[in-house]
Amino acid sequence: MSHPGDIVIGGTFMIHLERVFNDLDFTTKPSELQCQLFATEYYQSMQALIFAVEEINANPELLPNTTLGYQVFDTCFTLRKAAEGTLSLLSGGNVITPNYHCLKGAPLAGIIGDSWTTTSILMAQILGLQRYPQISYFATNPILSERNLFPSFFRTIPSDEFQMRGLAQLISHFGWTYVGLLANDNDYGQFGLQTVKQEIINGGGCVAYAENILTGQPNRNAPHLVNVVKKSSAKVVVMITSDFDFVAVMEEMLRQNVTGITWIASEAMSTSNLLSNEGLKGIVLGTIGFAIHRGKMPKFTEYLNSLSPSKNLNDAFIGEYWEQIFSCKWPDKENLNIGTENITMKACTGREKLGSLLTEEYHRVSLNVYTAVYALAWALHSLQNCSPGNGPFQHGSCANISSFHPWQLLHYVNNVRFKAQDGSQVFFDAKGNPPPIYDIVNWCAKDKDILEPVTVGSYDLNAPDGKTLNIDTVGITWNNNDTQVPVSKCSPSCTPGSRKVIEPGKPLCCYACARCPQGYISNQTDAVECLPCSWDSWPNLQRTKCIPRTTEFLSYETPLGFSLAAITIFSSLVPLIILGIFMYYKETAIVRANNYSVSCLLLLSLFLCFLCSLGFIGYPQPEKCLLRQVAFGMVFDLCISCVLAKTITVVIAFNATKPGSRLRKWTGVKVPYVLILCCALIQLSICLIWLIFFQPFHELDIETKPGIIIVNCNEGSSTAFWCMLGYLGLLATISFIIAFLARRLPDSFNEAKFITFSMLAFLSVWVSFIPAYLSAQGMYTVAMEVFAILSSSWALIVCIFLSKCFIILFRPNMNSRENLMGKGRHYR
Repeated sequence: MSHPGDIVIGGTFMIHLERVFNDLDFTTKPSELQCQLFATEYYQSMQALIFAVEEINANPELLPNTTLGYQVFDTCFTLRKAAEGTLSLLSGGNVITPNYHCLKGAPLAGIIGDSWTTTSILMAQILGLQRYPQISYFATNPILSERNLFPSFFRTIPSDEFQMRGLAQLISHFGWTYVGLLANDNDYGQFGLQTVKQEIINGGGCVAYAENILTGQPNRNAPHLVNVVKKSSAKVVVMITSDFDFVAVMEEMLRQNVTGITWIASEAMSTSNLLSNEGLKGIVLGTIGFAIHRGKMPKFTEYLNSLSPSKNLNDAFIGEYWEQIFSCKWPDKENLNIGTENITMKACTGREKLGSLLTEEYHRVSLNVYTAVYALAWALHSLQNCSPGNGPFQHGSCANISSFHPWQLLHYVNNVRFKAQDGSQVFFDAKGNPPPIYDIVNWCAKDKDILEPVTVGSYDLNAPDGKTLNIDTVGITWNNNDTQVPVSKCSPSCTPGSRKVIEPGKPLCCYACARCPQGYISNQTDAVECLPCSWDSWPNLQRTKCIPRTTEFLSYETPLGFSLAAITIFSSLVPLIILGIFMYYKETAIVRANNYSVSCLLLLSLFLCFLCSLGFIGYPQPEKCLLRQVAFGMVFDLCISCVLAKTITVVIAFNATKPGSRLRKWTGVKVPYVLILCCALIQLSICLIWLIFFQPFHELDIETKPGIIIVNCNEGSSTAFWCMLGYLGLLATISFIIAFLARRLPDSFNEAKFITFSMLAFLSVWVSFIPAYLSAQGMYTVAMEVFAILSSSWALIVCIFLSKCFIILFRPNMNSRENLMGKGRHYR
């Protein structure tokens, strides 16, 4: 199909989408290639070339006095037809003569085409040899940007490099982490498959499967592909294919009744009219994808509506176009009956009106073709307006518009820059690519429940605000007419408070969810790692946030602390009361007989023993930590030393009365005090070594109890603590042994049996204290020690002083020297 002119623009279009497949037996010459399945959309894009040429010819300001002609070919989606069309254009006639331009006609400016990447590569390799400009309107493979391979190739559609990154970004935008990939087995599909797959993985997603659509097979390997889709849990599938191949797979999906899949379409098919097939509505509904940026072309719509078989006699394809648009057959066709049910189609008359069918003023592929023609026209215009002496070639020369070389026009195409009808700037970068921009479309049912693509967003790498992806999520209709974004994940999302655990042998997106360990939180869905809380905080029950730890110590505000403090204060009054009784009745026999001065010292030490318990209650200040154990050890040492002194005094007193006893010299008053002092000095030495070399200190324990800060005193050295306590036990044991041996002395003067019981009780308390202290935690450790102090002090009070106070207060008749001495004589 052609029209003469001073300069010819060539064009190649996939006006038919498929060839008739014939079996090759290699015994006879293959038959001439026949095309089938007329594509109205590509026919309309071919008309955009014709419309642009006519519009340019009618414009007196663009290429004045120069008329453009055109010559277009149908590639039939095959390499063979594309090569034939290219070589025919270069040869200048219908006969192909490689490397020769046989007819001296109008020069060829360049070629607009092709739509298929593989055919565009073949054409670019041929045209690049002589530097003929080639501008594709639909070939997107990034390899075509390689200037050393394709020096004269340009395009008005962005490279797949941008589209595939955008598709991966679209998938990430909707939170789909587990998707399938189906791609054609050609250059377009394979590059797209590898790029999208890598971008998805880089974005943290996973690819469930990556399968090829075999374009060389009539069924496109659709049965196998549909089985893969059915078996997979991925509910989102990216399709990098042409519209015709997509429809072949969808028809198989329909046969196997596979639904519920959200299709992500590449620009090669995302706006094709084939997707509006009524039978595919249940499967195609909700499809979302990238589309060629559309533009408003109202005059072109009017031009399409003016087409008529009677007017466009030079158009070899308008008959098929008419049949496709109006679903009719021309009367000269042999058979008007089609289908298995013998449906009779109406006859075409040529008087049908297109105005009611073609109302869309926005166009996509046609706009790219239109822009490509204008790019060549403006390049020719610049070449025509070149001023000799200021030209771009040697010595400032210019090219002749009627006999220029291809490489001369190529220079102007490289530098072309003009304003399109919508106000945008059209130019090519150093690799022959236009500014990258895509529309995002969604297939939904509009008027009369007919599926059509609706623009719901854009992907613009040159967006002024830097936001490349803009989507109106609310305006999207998903599969099954749902408004909720579908979910496509290998594993369900891990809720806050848990993290993802990768399962061996499975993709990264197939994971299990594990609860965050103790002390860690996660406050987001699908957290990769749990975050530790700070030392003074702890996770809440759900482990979604850190909350301040509870502080624990034996406080006066707690029931236990208050009770122990009250008991301590009450208990400390008892030795003072007994001391008062002893001082009041100090001249009585029973007080004088029981070593008044040592008893008073013992009562004072018991008073201090009770009071030292208060050092263990309340917030453990550093000063309190430093002194409380030492104070406890010293006063208890004083207490046990007094008991030991009383015991030894009793033994010495009774044994000194024997004739010839050497113990008489030890019956003085100083002996018990010296003994008490010696015992205290040993304990003091232990405590001083402890304080100098292993000072106790204030400590915050966060390890013992989860979520609780135990404020306690670290003893500095466990050895020093147990040495101090062990020394008290040693004194108590010695007192117990001596008192036990002296238990048969006369009752009147004998404190030995009371001391025996008191030391037995004392030792029992502190031996029981050891396992209880070691097993208790937190404030209960301190409470155990306070309880042991109170219990052992009460044991001494009860066993040593209770009976004496009872006699003094309630049996005064027994509190006499005669009574005591009488019992003594009876004993002897």
